[in-house]
Amino acid sequence: MQQKVGYAGYTNAARWMVLIGLMLGTILETLDVSIVNVAIPDMMGNLGCTLDQVNWVSTGYIIANVIVLPLSGWLSAYFGRRKYLAGSIIVFTAASFMCGMSRTLDMLIFFRIMQGAGGAALLSTSMATLLEIFPTEQHGLVAAIFGIGVMVGPTVGPTLGGYITDSFSWPWIFFINVPIGVPAALLTLSYMRDADGHEASGKIDGVGIGLLAIGVGSLQVVLERGNREDWFDSPMICWLSAIAVVGMAAFIWWEMRVDSPAVNLRVLRDRGLAAGTVFSIVLGFGLYGSLFILPVFLQQVRGYTAMQTGVMLITDGLSAAISMALVGKVVARYDARWLVAIGTMMFIGAMWMLNRVTMDTGPEHLIWPFILRGGSLGFLFVPLSIASLTGLQGKDMADGSGLFNLTRQWGGSAGIAFLSTLLDHRAAFHRAMMVENLTAFNPLVVVRFRAVQAYLMAKGAAAPIAQRQAAALMDQIVVGQSTVMAFEDAFLCIGVAFLLAFPLLLLFRRAQAAAAAPVGMH
Repeated sequence: MQQKVGYAGYTNAARWMVLIGLMLGTILETLDVSIVNVAIPDMMGNLGCTLDQVNWVSTGYIIANVIVLPLSGWLSAYFGRRKYLAGSIIVFTAASFMCGMSRTLDMLIFFRIMQGAGGAALLSTSMATLLEIFPTEQHGLVAAIFGIGVMVGPTVGPTLGGYITDSFSWPWIFFINVPIGVPAALLTLSYMRDADGHEASGKIDGVGIGLLAIGVGSLQVVLERGNREDWFDSPMICWLSAIAVVGMAAFIWWEMRVDSPAVNLRVLRDRGLAAGTVFSIVLGFGLYGSLFILPVFLQQVRGYTAMQTGVMLITDGLSAAISMALVGKVVARYDARWLVAIGTMMFIGAMWMLNRVTMDTGPEHLIWPFILRGGSLGFLFVPLSIASLTGLQGKDMADGSGLFNLTRQWGGSAGIAFLSTLLDHRAAFHRAMMVENLTAFNPLVVVRFRAVQAYLMAKGAAAPIAQRQAAALMDQIVVGQSTVMAFEDAFLCIGVAFLLAFPLLLLFRRAQAAAAAPVGMH
């Protein structure tokens, strides 16, 4: 007997058409987070701007995204989910085309902000919709397929962006969205419909939206630009931090007292969602944080090219896709807490293996932690999403999905900001510690220095020149070793974050993903 969940009246074919359309939209959103970064140098030259100015192309997108994300539940109820999702895809696609057509930096930043606003629904509301329109026994498979779409963008984005930029020009990284966005919008409009009896809310929480924009926007600027501005040594970062704290506190106070809030924070009373949002922060921290530092490590320390780095990351992505497909088949039969626990241990194991890298670590040693990290994401993303959201229904589902995805985005931004600062500070710390031992009173240093100098003199260098070259080479070794040790600390930090999040599993209900009733029928 066909289950009628969420939006009744869907045929199986219609459900899968909606899934394909929303998954294409999600690929667009996740792809544009990473694909733009590799084209930054070309944009600087073409638009005649500095690195600090062009960085707003990325920052503006993310700020708009995190402001709209928690509003997705309210916007979905106000416009109707079909119009909101299809409209978001259309806005994103049109903004992508205009980004490619931009000939000034201000024009490009404006349409990137429009992209970010349109892209917010493509991750949060899409997942909530799919959990409502598919039968409960298919939730694991649907979440796995959707999770693969989420992983496609960050995995292939840098490689694809580099190829497009080298082979064509930077506007084509935006034009490529059009042939994906058009069918995504058509499938959504053609096969999706709003729930029976849906009535758009007539109330607009203008104060809540304003406070959210101020608080979240300021916080995101702090996270995005804090390291570049030397954190609290910058008056701008100090002021924005204060505005973020006051704005977020006022936002929470206001939303908890109004009858029709823009963001329904009351859904966090659900124990599974509350635990899931906190764990989502850690997941974002580890997922986006490691995805940020891994290419830097491969290119700066190991000397890989952009294409070689992309191949390594694709290996990571393929492992994630396989694990998501596997977990999607078994998630309904096993306790979600155990699956998340397995994924957490796999991620910690990958970080422990990366914590042991050296200057001589080769691809054959790196491939296994990459496979383990990618494989862990299937055990984390699929059951964590279902366990956090399945206990909700209707508008609460959309509200909860927006908060769940927002916290992962916040975790990612915080992870990138924290880890980039950590790498700088720990590299300087390790270098200072090693330099203390590089003295003429250390016999091991003297022997090594004289061996290098003798080698250079044997190659034809005069004694004074060989001495200077030996000193420069020793300093280069110190810089390299201190950089490797800083990356080791960063990988260890990510592993510790996941270890500290382990007790959150106790807050999830037992077998929540397996035993949940059909969504919309509680």
